[in-house]
Amino acid sequence: MESRLKVLGHPVHPMLVMFPVALLVTGTLFDIVDTVGGPDFLAEVAYWNITVGLVGALLAAAAGSVDLLAIPAGTRAKRVALTHAAANVAVVLLFAAVWVVRLNADSRSAGGALLAIEVVGVAILGVSAWLGGELVDRLGVGVDRDAGLDAPSSLRPATADQRIGDVR
Repeated sequence: MESRLKVLGHPVHPMLVMFPVALLVTGTLFDIVDTVGGPDFLAEVAYWNITVGLVGALLAAAAGSVDLLAIPAGTRAKRVALTHAAANVAVVLLFAAVWVVRLNADSRSAGGALLAIEVVGVAILGVSAWLGGELVDRLGVGVDRDAGLDAPSSLRPATADQRIGDVR
């Protein structure tokens, strides 16, 4: 199933997911290091990683929703995609809760319960990332139907036969 939302022939959702994943994981790692005695500035950096990671997650979710809506109902891909989306919603809600608590706090340090929430969020994110990989690599969601080892450039315009095939 080919992605509906593309830039220069490439699906947008996979381009966007790497940023929130990296930022949320890095924010959690910085909070762990801060908690075990690392430099004080790491808590502030972790907070901003989470902030930007949440913004990126919302952008990735918007792009992912376009692809999700295009997956036919009753397929394994739809079930996996819905689980992937639900896991991502859980991750966003967990990190948003951490962000809200830290927003006006005297210290940006997470520690204790907030750090535990982040670790759970990262664990769920890992499962969700695997599900996303399953969608793309195993089920072909978002993959161009003409993909292959010798596929032409994604910038090459579709031929008349390919456009006719889209209509059938």
